[in-house]
Amino acid sequence: MLKNIPVGDTERPAPRWALRLAKALPFIVLPHCLWRLPFAFGFEMGTVDPARAPMPWWGTPYVFGLSVTTEALTILTLGLVSGWGEVYPRWVPLLRGRRVPPPVPLVATLLGGLTLFGLFGLQPLAWVGLLDEVGFSNGWWEALARVCIGPAMLWGPITIALGLAYYRRRTARTG
Repeated sequence: MLKNIPVGDTERPAPRWALRLAKALPFIVLPHCLWRLPFAFGFEMGTVDPARAPMPWWGTPYVFGLSVTTEALTILTLGLVSGWGEVYPRWVPLLRGRRVPPPVPLVATLLGGLTLFGLFGLQPLAWVGLLDEVGFSNGWWEALARVCIGPAMLWGPITIALGLAYYRRRTARTG
């Protein structure tokens, strides 16, 4: 799926580690997106929460939309290692064909990465009992949840690292 998305073709080559991370990120977050989908159909994945209200009518499209949006955002990080992340596309009015100023993606990735860290990065504190966590009917469900949700904790730090590498590459002086 991601083989056909052109990466590379940049003014200066992206570091190999950044290329690998950008290509791997959609697959790192995919288990979290897939784990979320059964909730759209009322299957609770072993969670126990007596105070939880039934899923509203808009819950199913919301859960699907959240998963699709999540994956789209991870794929968008490929722009940080690709030529299409250095020049505005033709469909962007007023900016089409112009170079993307390096601070724009840097600020976006820093804000996004810090937000993602706030959403997912503190999860280990819940696992050791320092924060509240939803209950599970047994240890197998809890283990499955942690295996699926755990990799999403890397999304924020990876996004920040890719943004810093992008900025460094785009602002490096030529010798």
